[in-house]
Amino acid sequence: MIQFKVALPFGIRTPESKRSPYRKALDAASIQAVENVTTVAGLDGLLLAGGSDVDPALYGAQPLPETDKPDCDRDSLETALLREALDRDLPVLAICRGLQLLNTALGGTLVQHIEGHRCPQQQAVHPITITPHSRLKSILEVDEYVVNSRHHQCVDHVASGLVVVARAPDNVVEALELPGRRFVLAVQWHPEDRTEGPDAKLFDAFRNAMKLSSER
Repeated sequence: MIQFKVALPFGIRTPESKRSPYRKALDAASIQAVENVTTVAGLDGLLLAGGSDVDPALYGAQPLPETDKPDCDRDSLETALLREALDRDLPVLAICRGLQLLNTALGGTLVQHIEGHRCPQQQAVHPITITPHSRLKSILEVDEYVVNSRHHQCVDHVASGLVVVARAPDNVVEALELPGRRFVLAVQWHPEDRTEGPDAKLFDAFRNAMKLSSER
């Protein structure tokens, strides 16, 4: 029986094919996804999913031709939910766009276009090097890990308070953590599509953080 419930917001342009893997990954970890939310009150955590590019206006930049048309409603909602979750010290797991939104919401910036990281048909694209003694290292229990990759933007200036805990061979940021919080972990790849392997540990750790939170 599912015990924990997390906010799982999407944009109105997000197709069902993109939503379903998140629900399934959460369900496999005994977490219930709650969509169409406007608050995290009464919930146990927040998952920020992948999707369209974050509006460059949020970090003081003009859009490049390669940048998606902004989904301002989604940006606004997810930023509000994130701030509320942080205020409540609820566990947060951020994936792909979610990592980028976390960084911009806390004052960081993005590179609007990079090459070589958008490979949607491949489940193993490049290795990442994981920082020793990081939360991510304790979860995956490896120093290097091969990830999938579907993004064309990445972190530029890292927001104050966030710590880079994994990078790709070309130095692109692949994971961020927010020390001092119960659980705030962001990854640039898509673990929801590889839950038959070690990526399932990320969702298990997310659930375990909610369990610890409920026992406080």
